[in-house]
Amino acid sequence: MNTFTLTANLVDIPGKRTWPAHIAVENGRIRSITAAETATGYVLPGFIDAHVHVESSMLIPSEFARLAVVHGTVATVSDPHEIANVLGVKGVEYMLDNGKQAPFKFWFGAPSCVPATVFETAGAAVTAEDVDQLLQRPDVVYLSEMMNFPGVLMQDPEVMQKIASAKKYGKPVDGHAPGLRGDDARRYIAAGISTDHECFTAEEALDKLQYGMKILIREGSAARNFEALAPLLDEHYANMMFCSDDKHPDNLVEGHIDVLVKRALAKGIDVYKVLQVACINPVQHYKLDVGLLQIGDPADFIVVDDLQNFTVQATYINGQQVAEGGQTLIPSIPSEPVNYFHGRHWKPSEFRIPAPPDAGDYVTVKVIEALDGQLITNTITAELPVINNFVTTDVAHDVLKIAVVNRYKEAPAAIGFIRNFGLQEGAIASSVAHDSHNIIVVGVSDEDICDAVNEIIRHQGGVTVTLNTSSQTLPLPVAGLMSPLDGYEVARRYSEVDAAAKALGSTLEAPFMTLSFMALLVIPHLKLSDLGLFDGDTFSFTEVLLK
Repeated sequence: MNTFTLTANLVDIPGKRTWPAHIAVENGRIRSITAAETATGYVLPGFIDAHVHVESSMLIPSEFARLAVVHGTVATVSDPHEIANVLGVKGVEYMLDNGKQAPFKFWFGAPSCVPATVFETAGAAVTAEDVDQLLQRPDVVYLSEMMNFPGVLMQDPEVMQKIASAKKYGKPVDGHAPGLRGDDARRYIAAGISTDHECFTAEEALDKLQYGMKILIREGSAARNFEALAPLLDEHYANMMFCSDDKHPDNLVEGHIDVLVKRALAKGIDVYKVLQVACINPVQHYKLDVGLLQIGDPADFIVVDDLQNFTVQATYINGQQVAEGGQTLIPSIPSEPVNYFHGRHWKPSEFRIPAPPDAGDYVTVKVIEALDGQLITNTITAELPVINNFVTTDVAHDVLKIAVVNRYKEAPAAIGFIRNFGLQEGAIASSVAHDSHNIIVVGVSDEDICDAVNEIIRHQGGVTVTLNTSSQTLPLPVAGLMSPLDGYEVARRYSEVDAAAKALGSTLEAPFMTLSFMALLVIPHLKLSDLGLFDGDTFSFTEVLLK
């Protein structure tokens, strides 16, 4: 079983040399490596995404694997935080079980912050006791990103109990502390936090590196920090990794960690340094059972054409070939959806904002300013017209309405205003809304906003574009986050919905990915949860209408 010999130029990353070799594989492991006289192609350890939420691909794990292996990815360090916010431990178990259906190495963590904050409504909670139980499992290899850095700094008992569990079982703790610097960063790291994927400047990353933290360079569908952090690779490659964090299906079809490898090489960074970041550092940091092209290792490796183009010709996991020539060799596996979705029919009048009694023709409002390619937002103000005693949008100045609707129980919608989505008409909505995954919608008119929300409820989750009572939708019946369909079909249908959003005027590179982060309260500066407008700087609710 899985017995063969491969001849190629072996890329010895630790030894920083490349030489022709025969690699003998037997029963899924490397039996021997011997010198060859000549060879074509290059064999190297597979790529690893060091931090990803599989749910953000809108694909179940087994379908994510089918697409990822084409790009040379053999393993992921995956945080099931998204589905945990919907279904709790049951959701984590779904990801673990489904991931095992595919010949791919998913390494999941125990979610540390479910719910992410007390300022939003999630579908479930993962307690310190739940975390301890999960960390006892051999297939749960780390404590997922500790977003509650204020809780770490203030030594919150439950937060510290979760970190203590990870230490007890000898498993690393991932971090999440955007903008944390100086002594606060030092104290956060000293508590046992080992990584951060949220640095958006080189200065911040250097601050954390000096205190012993590993820095992940993130390049996803919404947050892109490669250009800011890539200059650090040459000197700090031993303590860095690559990750995508959140990757939509159309982007995953185009590329994965292989894209970051190519971009780093194009900047003139030494190939062995780049490959240590992409292939070796995650294995060593998380103690993963992933082969590194050593005798006795699992036969996890990829074959590329050369060390410039890095076109992946074949991918092997445990000695099984899972991709060849840009085609996946992993079959689709049927999966029954799991979900938690409450909904009723909404009316346009429920999305109105009454003007103050003494308002004239205009009222000043606080506005979320979305930033393309960033998770952070700015806080700005705008003068909006008052029509029939209600505050309305201002399409000419790109100030639209945003709303978050609770998907778990009956509650009024939270409503605010947002800039930079660029819609000239219609609305876009999604049940992917980090971290609690309520329904989030941005639109021009109350009617289209309402139609979009009702469309999401009708499908029990999805992403949709609506205009004048018509809609284009990608249903996501697995926890309101993922589709069980063929990954390439999901990518195609998502691309159509994405194009429809851009046809309404959105200039954002990834409108739905950006939309999904507008309810993420742990990223500053201004966001909207199902409970109201939230100031990330003061960590408190704030008013939409200014006096």
